[in-house]
Amino acid sequence: MLNIITIVGARPQFIKAATVSRVIKARNDISEKIIHTGQHYDGNMSDIFFDELNIPTPDYNLGIGGSFHGQMTGQQLEKIETILLQEKPDIVLVYGDTNSTLAGALAAVKLNITLAHIEAGLRSFNKKMPEEINRVITDHIADLLFSPTETAVENLINEGISREQIILSGDVMYDAALYYADKAESKADVLKQLNIGGNYILVTLHRAENTDNPDRLSAIVNGLAELSANKHSVVLPLHPRTRKKLSEFGLLENLCGSVQVIDPVGYLEMVLLEKNASLIITDSGGVQKEAYFHKIPCITLRDETEWVELLDIGWNKLCDVKQGRWDSLITRFAEQMQPWEPIYGTGNAAHHIVSQLVEYAR
Repeated sequence: MLNIITIVGARPQFIKAATVSRVIKARNDISEKIIHTGQHYDGNMSDIFFDELNIPTPDYNLGIGGSFHGQMTGQQLEKIETILLQEKPDIVLVYGDTNSTLAGALAAVKLNITLAHIEAGLRSFNKKMPEEINRVITDHIADLLFSPTETAVENLINEGISREQIILSGDVMYDAALYYADKAESKADVLKQLNIGGNYILVTLHRAENTDNPDRLSAIVNGLAELSANKHSVVLPLHPRTRKKLSEFGLLENLCGSVQVIDPVGYLEMVLLEKNASLIITDSGGVQKEAYFHKIPCITLRDETEWVELLDIGWNKLCDVKQGRWDSLITRFAEQMQPWEPIYGTGNAAHHIVSQLVEYAR
């Protein structure tokens, strides 16, 4: 029996990990236990969250979050190490680029436990981002690196990582998008309740580089107001932290007077909003890809993105938030978008990952 410990710390990681956990559960030669570090408190992660999305509940919940990066990572490392000594897994599985990812990776390698990293090889090439540091270190200490795209594979090879360690797996987020797309239809009444029309722009905004900078945040509010003034319907599920910053900088009233601000929504409701949007504007890495999965063009409110493939094929555009002229950016989409292709795999990444884990352990 192959024993795996999976370490997650945020809601998106649970959704990714669930795709792999479902494959593991269907087999009789693997067992899995899940550690939730508690890095991101999310009020939506109730029992309903786990039941509705068919996600296994964690075996351990460490409740560590809300502190400085170093303190958080250190506390997580200490507690994860204790659990690994107790459970003695064959493989530790980590996802993405959070502090939980790094803490789990360090705990595993210091105990000489095989470490597998899902979403390996993503790079923004911006080392001011804590996530970039987390993902680079994790990649360089992992034994198995599951990369979602050819670009990610090339990044790892260019950094001197052995090709034998790298597996082009496809993207587990695409697996999740396909799995949950139909389930989201059960929330169809959400659009009616919110009185959202059939042609709207969906916006998400939470990244600190935007929300903590009053000049950037003001420019984003002005850009959204510009779109609204040009007869675009703009819908923004507003993150509590973003709301706090908007209020702090005196921008909330202007925003609410320009766009349709709604409360945060659950995952299935968000999938439904994404699927039915005419355009998505976001600073989220995950939402950029989900837009493509659902065949919706996307504008990214950042200076760089890990998902360069989407820029290359014209489905995603980076936005200099201070440039203005957001409306003209939208009109240029149709000229540059290439035909949609499954560049993140075929939706079978989880099966491929699990089979490779079993093969490696033999």
